[in-house]
Amino acid sequence: MKRSEINNTIKHATAFFKHHGWALPPQPRWDVTDFGLADFLKCGLALVNLAEEEEYCEKLMYAQKNQVTPAHTHLKKKEDIICRTGVLIVQLWRNDPRQDSGSGVMQVKVNGQMRDLQSGDKLSLRSGERVTILPGIWHEFYPESDECIIGEVSTANDDINDNFFTDSRIGRFSEIDEDEPAILKLLSDK
Repeated sequence: MKRSEINNTIKHATAFFKHHGWALPPQPRWDVTDFGLADFLKCGLALVNLAEEEEYCEKLMYAQKNQVTPAHTHLKKKEDIICRTGVLIVQLWRNDPRQDSGSGVMQVKVNGQMRDLQSGDKLSLRSGERVTILPGIWHEFYPESDECIIGEVSTANDDINDNFFTDSRIGRFSEIDEDEPAILKLLSDK
């Protein structure tokens, strides 16, 4: 990713958060990623860590229409993905989507109530709605609305060791082309 693209994304996401009444903490810890696929508008996400504790974490995320966070799972992390503003599509699988036949029912908590979903089903979450994703459930998400604020509340976060993607080309943090000075330090910056 180009640093200019990261800077522009941070500026745009910050303005969108502010417009929708989300105040960021002092010195927020940002991450902007294209997942190493070099097409941020197709596959990308901007994240702000609001809480980073040993037992839990909370994130606020920003994405534009059809900007995918690709299929992945966690072995340890349990998380609630919450649509804060807009409409968010979350697709869920029992197994790695490359090998999942789409058959099989799984129980998933949606808005606090257990629901039976077919593996591969897509949930449409409106503002305020949430899905609880247990370790081992594969998931990807993207906004159906023009823009979306996405919340995450989860058990402790380990981006390096507990993110498993279907696409082996994916890297959690992007390589950065320093085409202009950074407006702030990212989680991945040294």
